[in-house]
This record gives sequence, C-alpha cells and structure tokens, in this order.
Amino acid sequence: MAYVPPADHVAKARGLVAEAKANGGLTPVDLEWFWADQDVAAKDPFAGKGGGQVPLGIFNSDEPVFDELGVTEDFWRLYNDAAWRIGLHKVYNDKAQKIIGKRILSEEMPPPADRQYPPVKMLHDIFEGVNEWHGWSWWLKQVANTEDQLKALLDRVERRLENLRAFMLPEGWEEAKARLLPRGIKPALYRSQRGPCTFACSIFGSENMLLLCMDNPDLAVRFRDLILRAMLERGRILDEEAGYTPQTAPHGFSFFDDNCCLFNIEMYELFGAPILRAIFARWSPNPEDRRFQHSDSAMGHLLPILGSMHLTGANFGPTLTVSDIRKHCPRAVIYGQLAPFTFSRNEEENMVMELLRDFEQAKAQRGLVFATAGSINNGSRLTGMRLLMAAAQRWCRYE
Repeated sequence: MAYVPPADHVAKARGLVAEAKANGGLTPVDLEWFWADQDVAAKDPFAGKGGGQVPLGIFNSDEPVFDELGVTEDFWRLYNDAAWRIGLHKVYNDKAQKIIGKRILSEEMPPPADRQYPPVKMLHDIFEGVNEWHGWSWWLKQVANTEDQLKALLDRVERRLENLRAFMLPEGWEEAKARLLPRGIKPALYRSQRGPCTFACSIFGSENMLLLCMDNPDLAVRFRDLILRAMLERGRILDEEAGYTPQTAPHGFSFFDDNCCLFNIEMYELFGAPILRAIFARWSPNPEDRRFQHSDSAMGHLLPILGSMHLTGANFGPTLTVSDIRKHCPRAVIYGQLAPFTFSRNEEENMVMELLRDFEQAKAQRGLVFATAGSINNGSRLTGMRLLMAAAQRWCRYE
C-alpha cells in the first residue's frame, strides 16, 4: 500500500519549502546548532536523550559534485584521477561551506606509492572474475554459463585454495611489508564484501543461479561452501599479514548484497544465510560488533532471516519502512529510508515528508540515521541537504 502522509506532515513540508523559496532557496536553519547536535547524535543514534535531534546520513558521497558544479559526469575520472577529484571536492566544499556550514568531502590526496601496499587479489580473482568498466561503474563479468563450466571453475578454485597466499599476494609484497609495517602502516584488512547472492549471480548469472538452487542444490552448496572457504582463508591471510592473531584481529564485517532480493526464503537459507552466519561468527562474535548489510532492493521477505543474525547496521531498499526493519532488527542502526531518487530529483516536499515519516516510526526506539535507502546519487543538492537539516532541527528531536 502506498504511503499517504498525514495532513500535518504535508503542511510542514509545504511551509518549509515556501520559506526556502522566500529566502533565495536557503531554508532558515541555525547551522552552528545543527552541526553541534549532529556530531553528538551520530556517535550514538540510539541515544537521543534530552531533545537531541535525529542524525542525518546524507553528506558522504561525491557523486553529486557534477550537477552541483555544472560539470559533465565523468565517473571514471572521478574514481581514477585523484588530483582532479580533489580539485572538484575543494570547489564543492567552498559551496557547501556557504550553504550547509561545513566542508563535507575529503581534500586529502591518497598516500604516495611508497606508503601503499601493492594490490592483493580479491574474491572475484579467486573465482576468475574480471571487472569491466561500463558507463559509470565497474561490473563483474560472468565466468561460467553452464553447470559443467561451473563445476570446472570450482575445481580450479579448490586447487587455488591449496596455496591461496601465493596466489593472493603480489610481487613486491614482502619488500613493501618490511618497509611499511615498522612504520605502523598495516595492509588493509578484509572486512567487507559484495554479498554472496550478488557475487554468485555475477560469476554464474542471475537466472542460472536461481535455477541452480532449485534444480541442483548439491552443486549450489558446493559453490556456497567454496565462497565461504575462500572468504575465511582470504581474511585469515590478510589478518596475519597485518600482524594480528584470531584473538587480536579487529572485529566487524559488512555485506553489500542487492541481488539477495531475487532469492526466496528457501533459496536464501540454502545459499546466502550460511555464509553470513559463518563470517559474522568469525569476525563479529560480540553483541556490539558491526554486522552490517546493504541491500537497496525489495528484499523485505528476507528480513526474518537477516534479523536472526542480530544485525547492528542496515541500509535497505526504499520499499521497506523503518517499522518493518525495526520489527526484525531491534538493535540495528537503520540507515534510511529516504528514496534515493526523491533526493536526487530534488523533490523537496517529499524529502521533508519522508524524514517526518521515518522519524515518527523511529522515535520510540531510536536508532535511525536518516539517509538514502541506497546510494546518494548525482542530482542531490546542497540546498536539499540544508532543507532536511532545517526539518530535523525543528521537528525531529527526541523527548
């Protein structure tokens, strides 16, 4: 059923947008007060005592620089030309300072080559996946098309796992480690991954993967178990290279699994859930550890399963509500549920109404960071951020 905002939410949204238009597009807001409250609220979204406002999570993307600055979209250059990216960030931040009162994008250049480790092989490399650039992002090219091809691939993966360290670590690794570890520069750990359903669909194809779960569950389980084995081994190796033991290694793990929405409950219990459970048991065993899932898709049917994993962070698709998520994930910080295109299309009244809706659903138990239910896309404007800042300051404060 489509959401119908109550009359008072409509009136507040229209009134605030009218104020912004009357003020040259800049919604009246006490910026110094907002950022002081934001800093406190973001540290513990479950606190919010004594009139604290709901924290916002709409500031952490550089995709909106293009429309905001009138620059032609060039995501390849944004991700691969550090000097150009930082130059855009500085110009964007000059504008952000005036509109929202803060510079929000990093202006630091990446460390020089002699302070970086050479790149290690990723999970998709273990499964022979190749990343290709299409349009605005990297896409993982399908590896196997038939069950026989998948079996042959898994045979090769099994042989690769017999000495994964030799496969993963590149030439010059030992020299880099000898140079950097004594300076306190550790290699990056393995604490996030494209989720098992999305990863498997990339390697074998979405339709193939669904049919595999239904028609040949034994092969699906073999595929699943090799993904899990590769993840555990890859994580163990990188922990050891950074000087950690299983007892001292940092905790927390995050999955990004949009394609989980394609799997029904039985398929997900067969394929996806066992991987999450095992990875969380290894790197997120304590109640407070980060157990995070991003799935900006219509995957509400999987909420009972994900809830059983005691998630501490969730960023789910806009078809779900804060109430839906909270019912199954009582201790998760919910990053949502602003529809990304409501924000990027600058639908100002709807932006405010979605904030008011989500705050109403969250205020009894708190734990909301009002953010996009997915990515912050190009088109999202600084004036829209300011509008939401004003709405949060006026109407979204906990008693």
